[in-house]
Amino acid sequence: MNLERFLSRSVQSVPPSGIRKFFDIVSEMRDALSLGVGEPDFVTPWSIRDMGIYSIEEGHTHYTSNYGLLELRKEISNYLKRRFDLNYPNYREQILVTVGASEAIDIALRSIINPGDEVLIPEPSFVSYKPCTIFAGGIPVEVPTKAENDFKLRAEDIIPKITPRTKALILSYPNNPTGAIMTKEDLKELVDVLKDKDIIVISDEIYAELTYEGEHVSIANFPEMKDKTILINGFSKAFAMTGWRLGFVAANEVFIKAMAKVHQYIIMSAPTFSQYAAIEALRNGAAEVEKMKEEYNRRRRYMVSRFNKMGLECFEPKGAFYVFPSIKSTGLSSEEFAEKLLYQQKVAVVPGTAFGSCGEGFIRCSYAYSIETIKEALDRIEKFVTNFKASTQSQEIQKNRVVVEQ
Repeated sequence: MNLERFLSRSVQSVPPSGIRKFFDIVSEMRDALSLGVGEPDFVTPWSIRDMGIYSIEEGHTHYTSNYGLLELRKEISNYLKRRFDLNYPNYREQILVTVGASEAIDIALRSIINPGDEVLIPEPSFVSYKPCTIFAGGIPVEVPTKAENDFKLRAEDIIPKITPRTKALILSYPNNPTGAIMTKEDLKELVDVLKDKDIIVISDEIYAELTYEGEHVSIANFPEMKDKTILINGFSKAFAMTGWRLGFVAANEVFIKAMAKVHQYIIMSAPTFSQYAAIEALRNGAAEVEKMKEEYNRRRRYMVSRFNKMGLECFEPKGAFYVFPSIKSTGLSSEEFAEKLLYQQKVAVVPGTAFGSCGEGFIRCSYAYSIETIKEALDRIEKFVTNFKASTQSQEIQKNRVVVEQ
């Protein structure tokens, strides 16, 4: 009996994550090192953990409001104003607490997409945007970005992609996987294109705190885009709270009300103890975030320098905790490079193609690992590149020798 015929066509059409393949192999490989996981190596700061524990001890083990604890929503409103000059004063109706930023992305799309609506997705990008668009009944439209433009999204990139069916643009900066950021001037260029169009921007700003040059700017900072922007953020990356599964959305009341409707039927509410911990994170976690950011910055500079020295040209990321070096000089595809590196040197990286077809010729490496792990992994990568290039040159010399003898 073919049970697959019972499956949803949209689910069948989506391939498994291109990231998981390599992690599954690494989990069964002795002495393997991974630079693939997008998760902080830091433990959640103690005061935040302590508050989560205390909330359980105090018996806060019941559902909260579908929207999240009112106290937390107020703190989120204060935080957005304090850190990014973003105004969401009506926190009762403008902020929704979600199970991670991942749920926020899903319900944002489900709340606005009708079958056949198109969603512009700049690539390389986080792996879930395209599948979530498909699951919502939308049509993902790839918008390639380029290394020569520092992987920024340009107006000239999106203008040809806009059609009467375009419903939304997903904007993700600082970017996963490239580490690119968008400055106020960069965003202004997009605003000039979008301000008079009926296009909603879903702005995933989960890495906003991890901006290493200048200050993070949101497209929601532009008055003409504020009401058309669904801003997504969370606690996983900056506060090292991945396992707590907590994110949030800030948007116009119309969007929040619609998203809360989906949220209440599929989730009910985010974990209660995580919400209490998040209040502590927002009130007293800034110093710990800064310490982690400084360490990420040190690792960032080291990785960029090492990749460039070994001949793999590496764009300097200005945000998040990833580098996206080019492996084009090896002549290998992204998939080939990642597989050969894994089996020959036991180092896992993610092929650039996992983040879109324009990621071909690149690999993603995370620096959310200890500096000792990073150094050892880069030593192995350098050895792999050196050996591969030497082998390729030897084969070319032998090939030319045979031609001459003939």
